[in-house]
Amino acid sequence: MPSPRRTALLCALAATAAVLPAAPAHATPPAPALRFGACPDSVPAPPAPDRAECAHLHVPLDRSHPDGKQLRLAISRVRASGPASERRGVLLVNPGGPGGPGLAYAVTKRAKLPERVRRSYDVIGFDPRGTGGSAPADCGPMGGLFESPGPDPVPVGRAAERAALDGLRRTADDCARGVKDALPFLSTTETARDMDAIRAALGERRIGFLGVSYGSYLGAAYAARFPHRTGRMVLDSVVGPWDWYDFDLRQARAMVRRRAVFFAWAARGADRFGLGTDRAAVRAAYLRVRAGLARHPVDGFGPAEFDRTVYRALGRTERWAGLAEGLRAWLRDGSVGQLRPAEPFDGAASRPYEAANRTVKCADGPPPAPSRVLADLRRMRRLTPHPVLTGMEASVCAYWHHRPRPPHPARRPPDPAGPADRLHARPRHAPRRRPRTPAAAARLPSGHPAPRLLPRGVRQPGQPLRGRGGLGLSGRRQGAARGCALRGAGTPYALTRAGSCRPASATG
Repeated sequence: MPSPRRTALLCALAATAAVLPAAPAHATPPAPALRFGACPDSVPAPPAPDRAECAHLHVPLDRSHPDGKQLRLAISRVRASGPASERRGVLLVNPGGPGGPGLAYAVTKRAKLPERVRRSYDVIGFDPRGTGGSAPADCGPMGGLFESPGPDPVPVGRAAERAALDGLRRTADDCARGVKDALPFLSTTETARDMDAIRAALGERRIGFLGVSYGSYLGAAYAARFPHRTGRMVLDSVVGPWDWYDFDLRQARAMVRRRAVFFAWAARGADRFGLGTDRAAVRAAYLRVRAGLARHPVDGFGPAEFDRTVYRALGRTERWAGLAEGLRAWLRDGSVGQLRPAEPFDGAASRPYEAANRTVKCADGPPPAPSRVLADLRRMRRLTPHPVLTGMEASVCAYWHHRPRPPHPARRPPDPAGPADRLHARPRHAPRRRPRTPAAAARLPSGHPAPRLLPRGVRQPGQPLRGRGGLGLSGRRQGAARGCALRGAGTPYALTRAGSCRPASATG
């Protein structure tokens, strides 16, 4: 049975299809400048008679030198299944990251969309520059990131702190050697421009967009730079409007709170998991596992690998049982089979993801000072002796070789004031489902890829989806903050920490 949240998103897309008028016959877009053919094996086949097809598009690495080095973007498509009279255009989709490839997402995400959407939209996936089949970033050893077992990611003592900072410096050096001249150009802003190149190559006047997590950040960047080419947008699990380092730090704090919720949850299942009957007992069991793996890693699985497993599990409650059972298995017989992820961290897909993630974050800028990184590490240890710091990827930007400069005012992306018909957004923070930090404000820092996170006026804040006119999320999913209906151009809009809908001026 689908969750209410998923149902709400699907309903929002269905409403998007419903409110659009049928395209007249003469509105068929011009022939695209892409040659679609067979897809690589990594793209699953949709159920017949639908089929996935793939193409490549060349774009400049540096758009200030359009005749210079080119990147080849990998693009996928599943055509609308309905007749031409029902076609509404294209829907680009992005699964998140930064660093996540999206070629297969056209098939996997489309399978979850309502039939009305599948009949009306060509669903377009693509690997953003630096990922998957689009000139994947390569940072080589990344300062020993893929060593197994890795050093404890929570440094204790000055020697360990110096080693942690040295690892960040070596990661930055490795990325400078591996990514080379592409270092400044694997950014959110450039990916948004690539999206517009895809739109043009497909022969579309506008594009629809559905982005999850980092995909919401990317969609906001596109809407800011190309407001008149932006159609319907669904931004799910919105990434907050902070610099990447600040976002990572907020997320690390949220992980500590989320882990406490996990401890209490596992205690309620004491008969099943055997970790203790209250939160303190489960926490003690958790710390015994981590300390034991720090003393004696098992087949390359030590504290760094353990923290990665915890980080991944805390993000989705459907993974909590597996984490609890893995803790029990180590306490029972010292095995890590249930803690070890199915895909190895140093696998072929993980390496370019980790490289692209850091490269994009550091290209978006600005970087933290090394002294701040060290001070924040100490603050996190005061908050809890064993924080989960796995998601602090932007710490490496303190030593990055390319320092983004704030753009000249004349070159900043414009505030979107164009006729984007609908922009539907959902806060990333949902208390019982996602530990990520909430979207708290519409205004972003000067020079940010998207000057406004949610660049729309508000009509009937908090309006649930009703009939043909609403595009807000309906209801709540286990305490999730409600989405809001956004329509037309007007006052900047913000989602507060509590998930309520307010004009940006009311939230600061």
